[in-house]
Amino acid sequence: MADDRIGLAAVLAAAEEAAPVASLDVVAQNLRERFGARCASFLFIDVAGRQLVRVSEGTSSREGHRAEQVPLAGTVYEQVLGGQQPISGPDSGPGRRVLAPVTNRGDAIGILEVFLPRVTREALEQVEEAAHTLAYILVTDRRFTDLYHWGERTTSVSLAAEIQRQLLPSASSCEANQFAIAGALVPATDIAGDSYDYSLDPDTLHLSITDAMGHDVDAALMASVLVNASRGARRSVVALVEQARQMHQAMLDHGRGSFATGLLARIALDGSGAQLVNAGHAWPLRLRDGAVHEVALDVDLPFGVLAPSHHVQDLDLRPGDRLVLYTDGMQDGRARTVGLPALIRDTAAEHPRDVARILTTTVADASGGRLADDATVLCLDWYGDVRGERRAKSWTDA
Repeated sequence: MADDRIGLAAVLAAAEEAAPVASLDVVAQNLRERFGARCASFLFIDVAGRQLVRVSEGTSSREGHRAEQVPLAGTVYEQVLGGQQPISGPDSGPGRRVLAPVTNRGDAIGILEVFLPRVTREALEQVEEAAHTLAYILVTDRRFTDLYHWGERTTSVSLAAEIQRQLLPSASSCEANQFAIAGALVPATDIAGDSYDYSLDPDTLHLSITDAMGHDVDAALMASVLVNASRGARRSVVALVEQARQMHQAMLDHGRGSFATGLLARIALDGSGAQLVNAGHAWPLRLRDGAVHEVALDVDLPFGVLAPSHHVQDLDLRPGDRLVLYTDGMQDGRARTVGLPALIRDTAAEHPRDVARILTTTVADASGGRLADDATVLCLDWYGDVRGERRAKSWTDA
């Protein structure tokens, strides 16, 4: 902004000088100086999308304490994350509470919570801007510390789960002019090899969802081979069919006789077309004009099965479509009681990040919290080549 009301340059300079674990302290100090803010804290969304984990000022200097966990469903926090707007609550002991979303390019990282002695429109706007600034600082600083990984976890993590989590994109959601995308993964009791991925280059959106057979560390290792083969091919700028071939060859060479299903897609950002490879995977679901239908595709053999013939096919994708890719864990066992088409239709008005969370948590609940197989979803809203007419929600919006 032209007037730089929160002193953005000063905040960023202070964050640069501070330790990477002190990002919240820097933003809190700025708000204290401007509005007398008190009791600033940041609430992370945990990896399951069910709870928030509170990180308060000075957290980095305290050891051995147990982080406060705050339920998300049905709370004002869920309202802030869903609406992506700040909310001012009633007065309490420390002052009036203000909550603002901490979001970067559509990736909802968490919530900034502060207490102000008095809330004005200007103060509310500047807390929102501070929260957005905090998002950029956190995205940078979490490369240097485990504090933010710790903040996202509410339970102990097995070796298999650690491997699996590191295979996922660093941001579970992303927005751009042409699309919004979000993924979610709820692991089985014994990790079962699911993963999803996306990436953006100047003219193409790349998507993938894969399911390596097996359980626990073996499945996580097979997923690692598969995902890294996919990324290596993609980053070498090879054709889609060659990306599939390299993933298949990696499973033959290093898969220990295992195999994996998967969907790979490439979507031209100018709206000129979308292509897909289906390696033995479940058909996607597409929401169009209020109706949900399976996208009927040719099905090739899975990666790692001898002598497959993976081929590229066109994907019918139009502006206004919602495309949902998922693994078979979303419909295994007791998860079959969840009608995915109806649930996708009922959540049509929700953002993809909320849809992905709702779908996976509904399946987990139906399974009593003990999934027999990983449940994974990748949800894409396709707007098409809008040429700047639509843009991601920003703190500069009115």
